[in-house]
Amino acid sequence: MTTSLACVLGDSDLLRALSLAGIPCVVAAAPGEPARYSRFARAVLDWADAWERPEALLELLERFAVAQATRPVLFYEEDRELLLVSRNRERLSRHFRFVAPDPVLVEDLVDKARFQALARRLDLPVPAARVLDPSVDPVPLDLQFPVALKPIVRRGDQWTPIGGAAKALRLDTPLALVTYWPRLAAARIPVLLQQLIPGPETCIESYHVYVDTHGETVGEFTGRKIRTWPAAYGDSTALVITDAPEVTALGRDLVRRLGLRGVAKFDFKRAPDGRLYLLEVNPRFTLWHHLGARAGVNIPALVYADLAGLPRAPVQTARAGVRWCKPWGDVVAARAAGVPFLKWLPWALSCEAKRVVAWDDPMPFVRGVLWRVMSRVPRSEPSGPLPRQEMRPAS
Repeated sequence: MTTSLACVLGDSDLLRALSLAGIPCVVAAAPGEPARYSRFARAVLDWADAWERPEALLELLERFAVAQATRPVLFYEEDRELLLVSRNRERLSRHFRFVAPDPVLVEDLVDKARFQALARRLDLPVPAARVLDPSVDPVPLDLQFPVALKPIVRRGDQWTPIGGAAKALRLDTPLALVTYWPRLAAARIPVLLQQLIPGPETCIESYHVYVDTHGETVGEFTGRKIRTWPAAYGDSTALVITDAPEVTALGRDLVRRLGLRGVAKFDFKRAPDGRLYLLEVNPRFTLWHHLGARAGVNIPALVYADLAGLPRAPVQTARAGVRWCKPWGDVVAARAAGVPFLKWLPWALSCEAKRVVAWDDPMPFVRGVLWRVMSRVPRSEPSGPLPRQEMRPAS
């Protein structure tokens, strides 16, 4: 029997989770992406301009898949990859095996405006929120402040001049909202204004799950953020597996209400009174799956086994206390939090999972850094077009 390849549209964390289970992988990645330099990537699909030409990416994936003896298993990690797979599921299913929730549910969960409507219909425990378009709607002054202002679509060229690296802004007064409104209108950024739940990013907890086509919960675990950068509304730089029965119970209830099948991450924020508020649902694979695999619940491997027709590995309870960090981001976040470098360093080195950095697979870090350095060096244009190699063995 020929072993199916796992085709990974994602970064090194998803690749690492699959490699921990000994699953053969091919990665689709742009030049400079660390995953393409991993020793666990048997080959690389080049997709430098994939998001400018999604049709070209689909054709690239199809050409790869039809050349295989058995249909590969497709994994995706970001919203844009999820939407590409979901919106082209009939086409891709001719050549790949993959899991994805119901297409309407995918759109409802990814689109912030549709998610608010879904939350009202199903009475989900979300903070009060309103979706507005500053280029059309007047400034709402009847809100209960403070609020979190989040872009509906976080495009860097539009959002970064306003919000910087943060995913959202905290606005404490109506005057602050009035100040931002013209800039948001000029940038044509629709926004979500959400009731602020007090507490730092360490109050954000999550439930991670894989539900098979029969509705059985195959694997699950819970976790919590340790640090983000920026410190408020930033990207995760340190995470930990938890043992949180109330998070698990609420996550299971929401899976039932949504009728969800496939993989998902439910993000909650715990209020000072202990109540859990649902912030968002990501129906896709995430960087958390590397950490989950290290803790004993390898969700990507469970999905692969089901789709490849193989026996599932025994599933255990995730070990609480297992940690993940992104070293180059967390050193900054830790310093901002008052953690001395000499205290942070042994803590980071002892993390069971690290982004990109691994003693047994050093090239993603080394070559990823080298590529970024070299990409800043001016170079003369080649005299003629270079041939493009769509698939090559990983180096």
